[in-house]
Amino acid sequence: MDEARDDGFRATTCQSDDGLRLHARDYGGPDIADRLPIICLPGLTRNSRDFHQLALLLSTDRAMPRRVITLDYRGRGLSDRDANKANYNPGVETRDVISACQHFAIERAIFIGTSRGGLILHLLAEMRPDLLAAVILNDIGPKIEPSGLKRIRDYLNSAAPPRNWPEAVAFLKACHGPSFTALDERDWQEMAAAIYRDIDGNPIADFDPAIAAQLQMIDFDQPLPELWHYYDRLATMPLMVVKGENSDLISDKTLAKMRARCPTIVILEAPGQGHAPLLHMQPLLQGIRRFIAEA
Repeated sequence: MDEARDDGFRATTCQSDDGLRLHARDYGGPDIADRLPIICLPGLTRNSRDFHQLALLLSTDRAMPRRVITLDYRGRGLSDRDANKANYNPGVETRDVISACQHFAIERAIFIGTSRGGLILHLLAEMRPDLLAAVILNDIGPKIEPSGLKRIRDYLNSAAPPRNWPEAVAFLKACHGPSFTALDERDWQEMAAAIYRDIDGNPIADFDPAIAAQLQMIDFDQPLPELWHYYDRLATMPLMVVKGENSDLISDKTLAKMRARCPTIVILEAPGQGHAPLLHMQPLLQGIRRFIAEA
């Protein structure tokens, strides 16, 4: 369940503008350089491994394979942890994405952003819209439901670390099973391998604990910030949003407002999944492939 056992990608590093080493996975061969690449941005405490199955499928697609790059933000996965914990914020992480694009000489790409990654794409639409050829928002929009964010806060800050891999899988099932009825045993094992890193045979949560601790400081008595101004920038380009059928982070009301402000938006529902959907599962994969081909 560690980096060495995966294949189909090249592990590489780049540097942030303040000197941190950032890790990435680069999928696909040199014969697809003439097609728009895909850049995948993970959720709050997640990492590049979240997209492994999807990246393999898209980079080896028989009809139209593409280069796929998946990123570890600072403090996640194999990227450096930041001594200044205040730098774990979407603004700094957006600049890290820009640095990665410069490192890979990517001038334009199709971006897939899960949760936190989708928030970063809202900011990227303001800071560097020229990079965005098309955008897929995975279970995220310009308005976040407080109940969903509270659940994530409590899940990340109350979990005792698993003592072994079977316990890690069982813990994820207990936490997320009711929302992810579409998953089978292999899916749960792959989720565990994405969330935890194998260190001496033990599953260790693969992020700086300070990132989860930041959620404790949110004052839920105050309205959460909304990003409609940034969303309107995204609405000018090819845009898809994926919503988990059982998601509690983005509401149907928000989806309706997103469609009203962007009539061309493509909305996909992930049956039997919560926050955040696994994108390599059907019927999502078919819809994502179609959107990418048209983009």
